[in-house]
Amino acid sequence: MRISSVITAVDAHAEGEPGRVITAGLPHIPGASVYEKMRWLEEHRDDIRLAMLREPRGYPALCCNAIVPPCDPQADAGFIIMEQTEYPPMSGSNTICTVTVLLETGLVPMVEPVTELTLETPAGLIRVRAECRNGKVNRVKFRNVPGFAVRLDTPLEVPGYGTAKVDIAWGGMFFVIAEAAQFGIAIEPDTGGDMVRLSEALRHAAVEQLPVIHPENPGITGPTIAQLTGPATRTDAHGKSAVTVSSGVFDPAKPHALTGVLDRSPCGTGTCAKMACLHARGLLAPGVDYVNEGPMGTTFTGRIEGTTQVGPYQAILPTLSGQGWITGMANYMIDPSDPFAQGFTVSDLWG
Repeated sequence: MRISSVITAVDAHAEGEPGRVITAGLPHIPGASVYEKMRWLEEHRDDIRLAMLREPRGYPALCCNAIVPPCDPQADAGFIIMEQTEYPPMSGSNTICTVTVLLETGLVPMVEPVTELTLETPAGLIRVRAECRNGKVNRVKFRNVPGFAVRLDTPLEVPGYGTAKVDIAWGGMFFVIAEAAQFGIAIEPDTGGDMVRLSEALRHAAVEQLPVIHPENPGITGPTIAQLTGPATRTDAHGKSAVTVSSGVFDPAKPHALTGVLDRSPCGTGTCAKMACLHARGLLAPGVDYVNEGPMGTTFTGRIEGTTQVGPYQAILPTLSGQGWITGMANYMIDPSDPFAQGFTVSDLWG
């Protein structure tokens, strides 16, 4: 057996969204912050992301997280988020998966009934409170980065769909958000293909017509992801969302081509961006829980803990909570003769 590298990882999911967590086997990643480490990984060792997320070692709905030493002395650990086409500055489901793995594997000591820890992400420091019992993490709640609405009810020309009203908001990623009902689509698993095609058309159109730059970090631009919203199905939820993980491929001549997969969870950063829009409209006050339902019926609970200012935008200080579960552990190997060392994609899934 000829092996050039071995990466050890723990697989987990947060309310249905899979998040692989790399615990060993990474090279030295330089940088004075986790944001700088993320950029170095993107520029110099993107082969790690490709190998972990693409087939045959990964699959289209999978996300991945690289645990790295923190640079901020306040942090207990750092992590870099990797998705199919990008390195998001922040992710709610990936935070929940990473915290679950850190505590349940003992990489960070678990304290029952509550473990408090701080994670350094590319978007900044995240304060975490994990409810634990009998060695199991039963709930992860964290203070996300400030969220804010950039645009509300803005017309957007979407190839193949006509004019839509959309919001642009930041919740740790820049989202283009649209009500699914204006396209005659219901948010449910059976309409997944329709939602993905529409979401990718929205994302592509928004990048061209409504580009945005984060006021505190010009290296963060968008929108890079789309969210469809609608009424809740569950009686204990306040709304429903479907977020698409993009493949990055879009052909304007074929606006209905399938080019991504649904986030299986309600999406943590998407929930925070959605809450920022609701607050900007005067529909969600601080101190009130907002339960967001995903396409599979699982939920994340958000809450506005306060408000602040980010550049020219009034912003919310959101918390988000949900649960994660470990599903497996593995060593992933790269054979130097493997023609798929960096994985592959096939058009039957990606379009």
